[in-house]
Order: sequence, then structure tokens, then C-alpha cells
Amino acid sequence: MPEAIQGALAAQDIDLLPMPNRGLTHVDPLGRARMVDVTPKEPTHRRAIDRCKVRMLPETTVKIASNAINKGDVLGAARIAGIQAAKRTAELIPLCHPLLVGSVALNFTIGDDFVEVAFTLKPDGVAIEARTACEARTGIEMEALTAVAVAALTIYDMCKSADRSMVVEELCLWEKTGGRSGVWRREREPGQSNIHHSAEHVD
Repeated sequence: MPEAIQGALAAQDIDLLPMPNRGLTHVDPLGRARMVDVTPKEPTHRRAIDRCKVRMLPETTVKIASNAINKGDVLGAARIAGIQAAKRTAELIPLCHPLLVGSVALNFTIGDDFVEVAFTLKPDGVAIEARTACEARTGIEMEALTAVAVAALTIYDMCKSADRSMVVEELCLWEKTGGRSGVWRREREPGQSNIHHSAEHVD
């Protein structure tokens, strides 16, 4: 290798020596990022349910429910944003496989279940759930996660002029099915103990 190229690589702190095999699926033997090869797998029906919450002040929740936010229909905009985000996940997450997303559905629940003593006022919130499905060689949970994350950010953007105290939290996978890993279900709220998964295999 020419000395000029070696010097440039050294300046960028790039190690050309083979790395020990530590079972890293997204890294090749030289430590470079790569996509996992899923072509040998058979397509199966994949499904994922992901959720998150947007905590906010009670008056903000009332404005959303009564469609009184100045920017317009908050949940309508968030629903479209979440669907669009799910379809473009591979453009946002570098090593995700592009999937032909078969379905995306977003549901919103407005309630007062978001009590937090750190707030002067008891905050309300919007709970977001995305359900995604496809027929593919790899899972669709990243699409569901991206859907709820972007929906939550859209809610923040639509409401930030009324409430800058909003907090996006508890973004997590709730359930996935399909593939060799089978079924995984969350059995506790995020932050609680004894979260585990079941290994029910799906044909």
C-alpha cells in the first residue's frame, strides 16, 4: 500500500489489522460496518408492536383532545408522520434492511396516567402505539420504533409553542413475532424488573 494512503488512514485512526471475532454481526473482520446478509433466510410473516409516551402539562392534553392547538390537528399530523417514518426507516438507520412494509397502524391514548412528583403540575400525556407487519427475511420492530418516535416528535413540534416542558419517554418494543427467534413479549412496564421474553417459535 502506498505510504501516502497509509498516512491518510493513520491520520483517521483506521486500523487495517483484522479484529478478533467477537460475534459482532454488523462488523466485518476488519472492523468495518456492514449489513447482515439475510438472503439465505426464508421470508416469514413479521409483526411488531412498539410504544412510547409524551408527557405534558394537563392543559396541553386538553388542547390536543379539543383540537385547540394553533398548528392544527396534532394527532392527525402525528399519525401521518409515523406512517411515513416507518416506510423510510432504512434511510434513517444506517444498517437497517429496506423492507416492503405491509401495514402500519398508529393508535393514540390521551390520559392522566403520567403522574410525576418532579413536576409542579401533574402532567398528562399521550401514549403512542405502532403496529407494523410485513412478509420479510428480517424483523420489522425498527420500523415500529421509528414510527412511534417520529409521531412523538411531531406531537412535540405541534405543541411546543404551548408547552416546552414535554418529555418523550419509554420508547420500547412491546411485542414481535416471526423468524427464528419466535415470539418476544414485554411483560412489565419499562423500568420495572422481571422483563423477559418467551421463545415461542413461529413457523
